[in-house]
Amino acid sequence: MAAGSAIQIPTRLPLLLTHESVLLPGSTMRTSVDSPRNMQLVRSRLLKGTSLRSTIIGVIPNTSDPTSDCDDLPNLHRIGTAALAVQVVGSNWPKPHYTLLVTGLCRFQILQLLKERPYPIAEVQQLDRLEQFTNGHKSEEELGELSEQFYKYAVQLVEMLDMSVPAVAKLRRLLDNLPREALPDILTSIIRTTNQEKLQILDAVRLEERFKMTIPLLVRQIEGLKLLQKTRKSKQDDDKRVVAIRPNRRIAHGSITEDEEEEEDHDDVVMLEKKIRTSSMSEQALKVCLKEIKRLKKMPQSMPEYALTRNYLELMVELPWNKSTKDRLEIRAARIVLDNDHYAMEKLKKRVLEYLAVRQLKNNLKGPILCFVGPPGVGKTSVGRSIAKTLGREFHRIALGGVCDQSDIRGHRRTYVGSMPGRIINGLKTVGVNNPVFLLDEVDKLAKSLQGDPAAALLEVLDPEQNHSFTDHYLNVAFDLSQVLFIATANTTATIPPALLDRMEVIQVPGYTQEEKIEIAHRHLIPKQLELHGLTPQQIQIPQVTTLGIITRYTREAGVRALDRKLGAICRAVAVKVAEGQHKEAKPDRAEVGEGEDCKEHITEDAKPESISDTADLSLPPEMPILIDFHALKDILGPPMYDMEVSERLNQPGVAIGLAWTPLGGEIMFVEASRMDGEGQLTLTGQLGDVMKESAHLAISWLRSNAKRYQLTNASGSFDLLDNTDIHLHFPAGAVTKDGPSAGVTIVTCLASLFSGRLVCSDVAMTGEITLRGLVLPVGGIKDKVLAAHRAGLKRIILPQRNEKDLEEIAAHVRQDLTFVLAAGLDEVLNAAFDGGFAVKASLEHFNSKL
Repeated sequence: MAAGSAIQIPTRLPLLLTHESVLLPGSTMRTSVDSPRNMQLVRSRLLKGTSLRSTIIGVIPNTSDPTSDCDDLPNLHRIGTAALAVQVVGSNWPKPHYTLLVTGLCRFQILQLLKERPYPIAEVQQLDRLEQFTNGHKSEEELGELSEQFYKYAVQLVEMLDMSVPAVAKLRRLLDNLPREALPDILTSIIRTTNQEKLQILDAVRLEERFKMTIPLLVRQIEGLKLLQKTRKSKQDDDKRVVAIRPNRRIAHGSITEDEEEEEDHDDVVMLEKKIRTSSMSEQALKVCLKEIKRLKKMPQSMPEYALTRNYLELMVELPWNKSTKDRLEIRAARIVLDNDHYAMEKLKKRVLEYLAVRQLKNNLKGPILCFVGPPGVGKTSVGRSIAKTLGREFHRIALGGVCDQSDIRGHRRTYVGSMPGRIINGLKTVGVNNPVFLLDEVDKLAKSLQGDPAAALLEVLDPEQNHSFTDHYLNVAFDLSQVLFIATANTTATIPPALLDRMEVIQVPGYTQEEKIEIAHRHLIPKQLELHGLTPQQIQIPQVTTLGIITRYTREAGVRALDRKLGAICRAVAVKVAEGQHKEAKPDRAEVGEGEDCKEHITEDAKPESISDTADLSLPPEMPILIDFHALKDILGPPMYDMEVSERLNQPGVAIGLAWTPLGGEIMFVEASRMDGEGQLTLTGQLGDVMKESAHLAISWLRSNAKRYQLTNASGSFDLLDNTDIHLHFPAGAVTKDGPSAGVTIVTCLASLFSGRLVCSDVAMTGEITLRGLVLPVGGIKDKVLAAHRAGLKRIILPQRNEKDLEEIAAHVRQDLTFVLAAGLDEVLNAAFDGGFAVKASLEHFNSKL
C-alpha cells in the first residue's frame, strides 16, 4: 500500500491515564474510570462525540490520574497506545464510575502536552503503520529468520492446547491470516505476562527488537506446558485444557503455579468420579451422576456451567443415601430422659414411648409425622430436641415462619442462576444421615406469594405414602424421606390448609397450671438463669412462694417465657449486689470500722438470710444467700402488673366474665352492657367478628322473648326491652380482634344482669354457644379456658353439658380448686350465675269456669 494512502491517527489525542494494565496494539482491554480527569474525558469526548474521530483516544500506561482535579499531572509515560472506545458503561455503585472497552490501534509518542484540564490533550506522533491490519496479505518486508522462528514457537504453543476449544481454534487461524508484524503484540496480550513485560514490549518501537523480546516469553510458556504434560497420567493426555489463554487478566504468579492448580483441579474431578462410583446412591441417581461427570470432563473450566455441574455432583456425593444412625429403643431410659428434660406434657411423652415400642417390634417402621399445637412458650420446639436426644438421632430445625416461596421446600431448578436445593435436602446434607428428627417450626405461619405456595409443596414431604420418593427440583432425582421423623409446631390449626393438616397427627399442647410452672421454674428455669449469670445457689434463694408471686402478679401467660425473663431480671439484680460485695471485700474502708461494726450488729440481729431490699443501704457486702421475698420483687420488678381483683370490676349490674381461646392460650374476657333512652338500637364495640355479633343479636332476641318469664323490664317498666331504649355492649381490650360463638352465654348473663339490676357472682366465668331456643351448645378449647380462669383466681365455671368429656384432660388438682356447673340450657346458666338463682315467674293462671 502506498504511503500516501496510509491510515493516520489524529495528531492531537485526549489522554486516558491507566496504572494497573497495559494496552497493546491489536488487543482489547476493559478498564474502570473513576478519577476526575478520566471521568471528564468520558463525559466530554466519548459520550458527547458524534464522529468516529471522537472515539479515538490515547491510552497512557504506568501513569495514575491524580485523585483531585487541582493536582498537577505526574510525569507521563513516553509511549502510549491509540485506542478505539468500543463500549462505555456507567454505574453509581459503590461510587460513580465508567467502564470502558477499548481496542488498541497503534503506538504513538507524546511530543508535547497541550493542556491538562479538564482532561489532558497532547500532540502525538504515530509510530506504527495501520495499513498492515487492513491488508490480508503478508508484508513485503523481509523479516528473515527472526520472524520464522517466532512463527514456529507460536504455532507450537497453540498446537499444545485443546483445538476443540473455540478460542484456541480461532487463535490458530489468526496465526495464518494476520501479518507477522502484528503477532508479537497480540500474543503478548494473550499469554501469561506481567505488566512490566508488556510495558517493555510497548516501548519496543523497532519490530526486530519486539520479536527478540517476545520469543523468550513464548519459550517460557511452552516449557511450562511440557512440564505439566509430563506430570499428568497417560490417560489424561487426551484431555488438554486451556491453561495458557487468559485474555486481559492480571496474573499474580508464574505459569507453573497456575499449571499446578489446573492439575489439582483435574485430579479433583477424578476423585469426585471415584466417590460417585463408590457411593451408595440409588441406581437412578448414579446414572445421572455418571452422565454429568462425563460432561464435566469435556467442559472447559472457564465455562459458567462447569462450577454449577461440579457443585451438583459434590452435593450428590455428600447426601446420606444409605447412612443412618441406630435408634436407642430402651423405653425405660427414654422415659427418664423425657422426664428429666420436660415436666408435664404427658401426651407427648406417651406418643414417643409408643413409637419406641412399635420400633422394637418392627424395624422398617416409617417415621410418624406429628404436629404439636399449643400456645407460645410451652416447650413445643424444645421437646422436639429432647425426642431426638431420646432416640439417639440427629436433630435439625427448619424455621418456616414467613416462608412464601415453594423453592424453599423443593429447591430451584438448575437452569436458574444461583440455584440451590431446598431446605429439606440441605438439612439432610447438614446432619449427614437419612433418619434425623426434622422440626418444621411455625408451620401455621406459611404465606403465599407469586413464587407459589410452600404449604402445598409440603404435601409431598409430609405424606407417608409419597415421601419415599421425594423429588427436589435441584436434584431432579428421587430421595427417600420415609425414615425421617417430622415434627411440626403451630400455635393454631386455623391457618393450616386442611389438606396439609390431614397428613399430620395433631397433638394438643395446652398451657401450664400454676403448680406446673412452679415445678418448671425450680427444675429448669432457675438453674439455667443462675448458670447464665454466674451465680450459685449459695448466693441467691428464690422460695416457691416467691415464684408463685411472680407467676400470679407479674405474668399471666400459658407458657413460661415471661416467667423466664422475670427470673433473669432477678438474677441480674442479684449479680450487681454480689459484684459490689466482692469489690467492698477487696477494698475495705478502714476509716469507718466503727460504723461497719454497727452495721454488722444490725445484720446479726436477724438469723434469716438477707433480702436484697434490706441490704441496699449497707456499706458491707450482703450476707449470703440473698433471699428474694415480696419486697425484693417490688424493688426489682416494680409494682405488680396484675394486681387488680376480678371482683372490683363486677361491682355493678351489666358486667359478666367470659372465657376465650386464642393462639396464645386461654384468656378471661369481660363483657359490659349499658342502656339509655333511644330508638331501640343495639350497639356493639370491641372489634368483634361477624359470629360474635350474631351471638349478641341471638342473646337480645332470647331475652326479649323471655322478658315476662324472668320479669325483665326496661327503664320505663315495659317488657319490650328495646322500647325507647338503646343497648350498648362493649368487650374491653378493643385493639384485639374477637370472634367466635362461645361468648353467647356471657352476653345473655350480662344483659340479664343489666335489666334485672342484679350483680353477677364475682367468682363465676362461663363459656358456651347459644341457640334461639335457649340451648347451650358445646365449644372448643375447654382446657385452655379453664386454666385461664384458674390463673385469674375464679372459683366457678359454667360449661356446656356436652363438654363434660373435656374435663378429663384437666389436672386433678386444678379440678379440685374449681367448681364446674354443666348447663344444657340458659335457665341453668342464669341460676348458676346469680346468688340465689334467677327466679322464674309462674305463667300458669287459674280461670273460673262460667259454664
